[in-house]
Amino acid sequence: AQVFSENQPLFVYGKGLPNENLIIRLFAPDETIARFDQITTTDDGSFSHVLITWPESTSSFPFGTYTVEVISTEQSGLSQKIDVKFTSTTELIDVPVERQVNTLVFAPETAAINNAFRVFVQTTSDGLLIGNDPSKLLETTHVHLPSGKVETLTNAFTTLHQGLYFLDYTPIEQGTYVFHVVAFSQGTISHGSAATLVQSQDISGISEQIIELNSILDETSAELETLKSEVQEFGSTLESASSNIDSSVESVSNSVVNIEEASSQLNSLLFPIVASIGIIVALQVAILARRR
Repeated sequence: AQVFSENQPLFVYGKGLPNENLIIRLFAPDETIARFDQITTTDDGSFSHVLITWPESTSSFPFGTYTVEVISTEQSGLSQKIDVKFTSTTELIDVPVERQVNTLVFAPETAAINNAFRVFVQTTSDGLLIGNDPSKLLETTHVHLPSGKVETLTNAFTTLHQGLYFLDYTPIEQGTYVFHVVAFSQGTISHGSAATLVQSQDISGISEQIIELNSILDETSAELETLKSEVQEFGSTLESASSNIDSSVESVSNSVVNIEEASSQLNSLLFPIVASIGIIVALQVAILARRR
């Protein structure tokens, strides 16, 4: 059977050269070696060996597709591989034995011409990061340029971690760049893609302009506040001057009233005097008339 569950033995058997030394390796889904044994064939070249009894699933032995490899040490490194499935199901016959590779590409949505930006690639199988040498794993990866040309990126990637790779790309023309990542691992191929729109400037440049504009607007707002304060002070001064004028007018009005009252009093004083003078004059005229 090629499908196994927990606590079942993985029995490897076959035939090679008589008394030949064989190396048997078990590769985990992330392509690391999970088990390594060395055996010797019998006199007729046959061999049978329990490579492992499947343990409970853990982070070290997760469910997924494993690869058994038998290597001959005497036939120029001749080897043969077979995939087996480690799963929790008991319906072993219904579980397909196949390896799936997933490729994810992370690229910025926008970028600026002649400014480098970073593209990340993640390759997994059965949930585990896989791959070592990106020049082989991502050998046929390329980018479609806005002009319609295709640029290969075979040796452009750097390993960040097993299954995680990146490249720094500098666009030289405006338009949409489509990164087509092709991952090839143990006979299985996977594709992933991402697009980046390259403009004359990126969002960071626009943000800087917006920040500068906001700074200018803040300065203008401060100047307007100062002008508003000065206008308010001028208005207060005008109100004070108007109040002073009103006070002066009221004072003048009061003075006029006082003058009128004083004139009335003066008239009341002068009237008896004038009357007395008139009487005296009349008496003198009468006296003079009698003397004649």
